[in-house]
Amino acid sequence: MPEVKPALLNNLNRHLGLVGPSAIRAFDIEVSSIPDIIKLTLGEPDFNVPDHIKKAAIQSIETNDSHYAASNGTSKLRESAAGFLADRYDVHYDAESEVVVTIGATEAIYDTLTTILNPGDKIILPTPIFPLYIAVGLVDGAQPIFVDTSTNDFVLSPEMLKAAIAEHGDDIKAVVLNFPSNPTGVTYNEEQIKAIADVLRGTNIIVISDEIYSELSYENTHVSMAKYLPEQTILLNGVSKSHAMTGYRIGILAGPAQLVQKIAMIHQFATTTASNPAMAAAAEALGTEDGRQDTLNMKVEYMQRRDYVYEKMTELGFKVAKPDGAFYIFAKIPAGYSQDDFVFARDLAQKNGLALIPGSSFGPGGEGYVRLSYAASIEKLQQAMQRLSTYMKENAK
Repeated sequence: MPEVKPALLNNLNRHLGLVGPSAIRAFDIEVSSIPDIIKLTLGEPDFNVPDHIKKAAIQSIETNDSHYAASNGTSKLRESAAGFLADRYDVHYDAESEVVVTIGATEAIYDTLTTILNPGDKIILPTPIFPLYIAVGLVDGAQPIFVDTSTNDFVLSPEMLKAAIAEHGDDIKAVVLNFPSNPTGVTYNEEQIKAIADVLRGTNIIVISDEIYSELSYENTHVSMAKYLPEQTILLNGVSKSHAMTGYRIGILAGPAQLVQKIAMIHQFATTTASNPAMAAAAEALGTEDGRQDTLNMKVEYMQRRDYVYEKMTELGFKVAKPDGAFYIFAKIPAGYSQDDFVFARDLAQKNGLALIPGSSFGPGGEGYVRLSYAASIEKLQQAMQRLSTYMKENAK
């Protein structure tokens, strides 16, 4: 096996030294070797992709749809995505010039940040937050401005946003909103979205509104930031979470044409285009009544799982902001147990075979918490709660 010439390692992007591998993936791998482990670690829906969506992918293959699609995605999928966003959230985009199909929302995050950020720029990140935003921002040479929302039930208030803008001023290039949130499941209502839009309207700050979990909003109807601040918003969505299509890797990016076309250049350089069968499946998911019903059926089960886990963990002494969406519980470790979330999570995994993600993986405000994904069967969740209950009884200090 070849050994790299040591001097070459000094010639890499110097910002790579500021980041490491995904803490979520690293912890998941670390605990995977534990016998009989129950992993509630990754945001991976346990549902199968609905048959009519699979058939659309199969038809694409069988009809030899095997040549390059347009870089921004097939016209059918872009039209389906634009129709979906208009019908569900009353946000309106031209499918030809204002919508790009990406390799999952992950690529959309990378493309958008890489387009927007220059070295030295600042980006507001309400934390706890999906850590990819932190890593990509750092690799791009930007400075994350962390706003800890744990003191406000994990919601970025207008006052918090105003304070960050007042302190950092013209150096702020963008702000990220991810709702319903990964890792907390907390979301924003219409009044809160309007208030944040009012703060940002008088600025030149771009809003990256990651709404990948929008279809998994429970008690309240999801309201998009793009409805109230379309001229400054890049909207991210996709089918991974809504239709259990994580492996199909299809994301949707939408926004004002002049901004989107710049982002589309990075997309083109990075990936050329998404896979044709996956795009055919996503068009079926977003563009048909059956596809939209699929999510509603899944959502009913997610709500039942959420209520079960929330009740059990609350009984065990965990403090939880009850999630309004997504499929995560973000729980404060009770007093009387290690408040080092990595120590707690490792001990739980090793002693009782239950793996949760340490909360500090998600930035400031996540310390002393653990994230549980309830995108698992109710039977597995029942086993998990039994193991957690046993651990809490046997390990209290």
